[in-house]
Formats: sequence, structure tokens, C-alpha cells
Amino acid sequence: MRTINILINKELNNCFNTWGIYIGYLIFFCVCGFYIWLSNNNIFYLGQATMMPVFTIINWTQFFLIPALTMRSLADEKRNGTLELLLTKPIKTSELISSKFFSNLILAAIALILTLPYYLTISLLGTVDHGTVLLGYFGLLCMAACYISIGIFASSLAKTRVAAFFIHYGIGLCFQTLFGMAANQFHNDPFAYILNYLSMEEHFDTLARGILDTRDIIYFCSVCTIFLALSRFFVSKSRF
Repeated sequence: MRTINILINKELNNCFNTWGIYIGYLIFFCVCGFYIWLSNNNIFYLGQATMMPVFTIINWTQFFLIPALTMRSLADEKRNGTLELLLTKPIKTSELISSKFFSNLILAAIALILTLPYYLTISLLGTVDHGTVLLGYFGLLCMAACYISIGIFASSLAKTRVAAFFIHYGIGLCFQTLFGMAANQFHNDPFAYILNYLSMEEHFDTLARGILDTRDIIYFCSVCTIFLALSRFFVSKSRF
């Protein structure tokens, strides 16, 4: 655990010593703010104090920004030759992958914290179900964790940032939209149930509506575990 903490601190120091993360936070905050207050579907147009449209835009914004955050995770280590150096030290592959995952998750959590002023403002405009909001933010954090695990996996496959970026989008789009769209084509077919279960949107919508279902928690944990295990497998191959 001490090794993981050291690696996490190293990752966070590297991130906060560059302008990129601050620009990313600014873009995230502004895009969400524009949609909530100035777009055609703003909160005043809806006429009710609800966080659902806020959660929707936050979800899609982090879907597009997290690949830019994770694409450098392992691809940069390969390009700079530091991955081989790390693998020669007494650091387990699982510790390296875990540090990448948790450092990026902390950065994603900070981005979600930046949206709290929107929640506080909306709560002043009307009555908000605070329990539903809490589960909604928990769902967003789960979605971010899945995006990050997919991004680390993409970065473990690719040798450049750009390749990792597009691999992430290809896989992410399947879980974000394509599985759900395909499920609608099969209607009541058993295959539709499988595709619906694979769709992240289905599980996120349940949490955003204030329903806590263990099946959703199992789903998010499974997606993270599978992609992080695959990342560990491909990085471990570099040791040989």
C-alpha cells in the first residue's frame, strides 16, 4: 500500500505541475455551466429544480475528457522509456496499475466537486431530493471509474497518446451508447437483456433516479476489474 501511495503522489504531482489539468477543469466547468444555464435546454426552461439534466451533461462531458486524461497513463511511459525502468524496480504490476487508476479517479472526483456550486444554486431555486442527488454523484463517480479503467487498458495497448485516445473512444462508445441502441433493435429478445445489462447508461440512469441496486454496483465493479486485469496482463508482458 505504501508503494501505491508513493506512486499516486508522483502521478498527482506531475499532473498539477502542468497547465493541462487546470485547462481541463476549466473546460469541464464551463461546458457544464453553459448547458445548465445558457443552452436551449437550461434549467429555467425545464421549470423544475432537478439535477437530472446536470448529471446528463456531466456524464457526457467526462466521457469526452477522461480519454484525454488517461491516454498518457502508460503510453507516455512507453514512449519515454520509463515503463521498462519502473518494471526493473521492486514494483508489482498491480501496484503500478492501481496507482494509475486511483490517481486518475482522484482527478475525476475533484472535477465532480467543482460542479457542487451548480447543485447548491439549483437547491436554492426549488426543492431538491438530496438523497437522489447523492446517488447521482455516486453514479457519476462509478462511470468515471469505468472510463478510467478503459482508458488505462487502451493506454496499455497503444504506443502513442493518439492511439490510446481513439482505442478508448471505440470501446467507450460501445458501453456508452451502442449496446443500448442495439438492445432496442431486439426488443424482448433475451439478447436484448444482455445488451441492456452491458450498457453503462442503463445502470447510471438507475442511480441518477435515486434507486440503489446491487446489480448496478456489481456491474461497475466488474467493468473496472476486467479492464484493469487486462491492463495488468498486457503490462506484465513487458517484463518478459
